[in-house]
Amino acid sequence: MSIAILYERSETDELGIKLTAREMGINLVYLPFHKVSIRADKSGYSFRSKGKDYSKIVKDVDVVLNRTQSKNRRLFAVHILEAFGKNVINSSYVEYVCFSKLRTLLHFWKAGIPLPKTVYVPCDAHEHGVNGREFHNEEDIADLMQQELGRDIVVKPDAGTHGKEVMLANTQDELLKVLQKTKSTILNPTGVLAQEFVPKWFYDLRIVIAKEHGRAPYCYPKALARAGFKDFRTNTYLGNMVFGVNLPPSIRDMAIKCGEAIGKGSKVWILALDAMLNIGEDKIVDDDYVRSEFEKLMLPFDAVKKVKRDRTKKEDFSTWNVKLEKAFQEYMNSEAYGNVTRIIEESMEKGKQNIMFHEANSCPEFWEQTRLVAKVNLAVTLLKCAKSVIGLEA
Repeated sequence: MSIAILYERSETDELGIKLTAREMGINLVYLPFHKVSIRADKSGYSFRSKGKDYSKIVKDVDVVLNRTQSKNRRLFAVHILEAFGKNVINSSYVEYVCFSKLRTLLHFWKAGIPLPKTVYVPCDAHEHGVNGREFHNEEDIADLMQQELGRDIVVKPDAGTHGKEVMLANTQDELLKVLQKTKSTILNPTGVLAQEFVPKWFYDLRIVIAKEHGRAPYCYPKALARAGFKDFRTNTYLGNMVFGVNLPPSIRDMAIKCGEAIGKGSKVWILALDAMLNIGEDKIVDDDYVRSEFEKLMLPFDAVKKVKRDRTKKEDFSTWNVKLEKAFQEYMNSEAYGNVTRIIEESMEKGKQNIMFHEANSCPEFWEQTRLVAKVNLAVTLLKCAKSVIGLEA
């Protein structure tokens, strides 16, 4: 019995999973999913790169950790591996749902989970007729969206990540300009997806939930809060800071309900949920005070980002990892970090009934931020889930 990790390129998460596997005494085997040929015919299948035949490794593997970063490639990987009789974390059903924001939101809606008011228009801004004529549908799409959402509309690509191509329009003219930029791509296969703008104050939440085979789903008590005033998108890829915050029990219960809505029928699943609270004007402190605390955190957080950019991490991962842990600890030990954390936790407790869930990530990044700030090491969770599937003692 064996566990494999599959990916197209090794980043810090994959290096962290390998390191954790060694610490747990697990012989983790590697499968590439980039420059390989995968053959299927009446005689069976093969899985080969130019220099190595991985076919026997695939045949001997019981569970595969699918760490392919491309959503499309990850979908192909799980369908291939499941066809070959392998258990994959996450399953093809979970991957299919999480691939699309709209599919995810519809699963949430059916389960009674609170979400932002959402509109999908199955019509592209620019379309071409059979005679080569071009149709411009921006005004019709804008009218349909505004009659449902009013002003302040957020337009999103259905399969996007990291805040890419997420745009805010506050007026009709702005909405038309935003719609003119949209087009049918791999991130947005067809139509236009939009949501009401939710006044979430300066932060949103990344909540981790998991289910091992034979056990009840679990929501980790601490979440990652992405925070800042740089943009209405609080994604850390846009330069915002991160804080580890304790979740109210009611939000944890709702997060588990989200996982059950997406992972139903799957033996195991691991998801990172994106959620936000509709704070509006119900702020517990004024923005200027929060901004002043962010100013105090700039230097220690810049030190964290400097370590994260260090290119030696792949050459000497263990040494780099120690540097990263030290930098994050110094950032988290600051008084300003504690002050912002308390503001977020008090704000959550006060407004917990206004929680909204808006996305699920089936292959979340974790080693650099979630592990050190929210104290959730998904490498351990992934490996425990894999062991639970093949009946090993977790």
